[in-house]
Formats: sequence, structure tokens, C-alpha cells
Amino acid sequence: MSTELNQRRNRIVLRIGQHHLSFSSIDMMTSEAPVTYEPYVIKSGISLAANLREALKGASLQQMGYQMALVMVDAPVLLIPIEVFEVSNMAEMYAHSFPSKEPQVLLYNVQPDLNAVAVYAINKDVKTVLDDNFPDLKMMAAVSPVWKHLHRRSFTGMRNKIYGYFHDGKLDIMAFQQNHFRFYNQFETSHTHDALYFLLYVWNQLMLDVNQDELHLVGEIREKELLLEELHQYLQNVYVINPTAEFNRAPATLVKGMPFDLVTLFTKGR
Repeated sequence: MSTELNQRRNRIVLRIGQHHLSFSSIDMMTSEAPVTYEPYVIKSGISLAANLREALKGASLQQMGYQMALVMVDAPVLLIPIEVFEVSNMAEMYAHSFPSKEPQVLLYNVQPDLNAVAVYAINKDVKTVLDDNFPDLKMMAAVSPVWKHLHRRSFTGMRNKIYGYFHDGKLDIMAFQQNHFRFYNQFETSHTHDALYFLLYVWNQLMLDVNQDELHLVGEIREKELLLEELHQYLQNVYVINPTAEFNRAPATLVKGMPFDLVTLFTKGR
């Protein structure tokens, strides 16, 4: 077994957001249900760090003694072109874009295929809990596997495309042009008409053709049929990505409730 495969087998994946937490792992030694997904219900009234401590004590996966962990952080992301990125000023830029009063640790991942650096933050106390529990810890923006996969997907066909990824009550809208982002932003979408508004707003902002270009949606789409009906009043080509078909029935696609970014990570890698 290669070193990379062995590391993936012996690594736990934590997906952490303000209101959600889960543990996942992959066992490459079995062909039956090799992907395990264990969501944890966040308890109100205590901090996310306290929730994480309790979850680490009770999670069945954690009882297996994992030393290596990959943490997918679901947090606002600031994208900075590689050519202008400097560690010395990323804190000022991030604070200007996403003001916060809570103590945070800033993190960043280079996205070489897209010529960008993703800057994001994790709560300082949460980071301390992670450091205390995992000797070998790696961090990444949760949406980054989706960026990588959809960027490659955008090269199929001749039409311009934008993508909407629904997750955790939010909508990430992205578009690509050759080897960089043409557009990326995240929106809170409490209602279906919020999603409709933001999708059409970005479509118009990018000056796409309503008869020729394409909109592709994926993830936890609330009131999907209603949204599609509304979108089809304005756009000719609207599609929903089915992960099972997209990834040829890969094991991760059969795990109930697993977010598309996790499915993509386990299926396509980082």
C-alpha cells in the first residue's frame, strides 16, 4: 500500500462549522461501506469548543485512536490571487472582509490550479482542542474539494457555466475561467427566493446568455422543485448534479446525509 493510501486509511476527517460538526473516515481494506460518517448534534448553550471536547470523548471513530486528522473548516473564505498574496497582510484583509469579535486563528491554503490562496479562520479555542487531541493535524477550507472538482468539470462543453453549492443553510456560487476564478461568493439563504435572487443576480453580473449558458446546482437544495420551476422561467439550461451519477456510485455517494464537499474529498481527494 502506498504511503498516501495508508495515510488516508489512518486519518480521521473532522468537518467543523459554527452550527455543525462531524467525523468521517475511510477504510480502504474493505469494499463494503468503507466510508464512515458520524455527525454530532451541536448542543446550544455551550461553546463550539466545549461541544468539540464532548464529541471527541463520545465519537465512536475517535475511540479508534486516530493520531492524524484532516479538519475541513466551514467558514467564510477570502480568495487572494497568488501573485499578490502576502502572509504579513492577510489578517488585515480578512478582518476587513469578515469582521469578527471572537478570537480566531487565521489559516490559508494555496489553490495552485486556480492561482489563488484561500484565507479562512477557525475559533482559537476550537483550534486548541484540536491541537491537544491530534499530533498530526492538517486544515483546509471545507469548500475547496468542490472548487477543484467543479473547476475541472467547467471545461466540458463550450458553454459558460456557473455553479451553486447548497450546504449548511448557505449557497456558494462560483464560476471559472481557464485557471482562475471568474466569480466566487457565499450567501446566506434562509428561503428559496433568497437563492433564486442571488443566482440570477450573479448570472446577470457575469452577463451570461439565458439561452446558451448553463447553471448547475448541487448539495442540500431546499424546495428543489420550486427553485427549479422559478429558475426555468428565466434560464434555459438549469441542471442538478446527482453525486451518485457524478461519481459513478462511489462508496461515499451512498452515505446518507454526507455533504457534497466530504463526498468529493473521499472520491476525488483534496
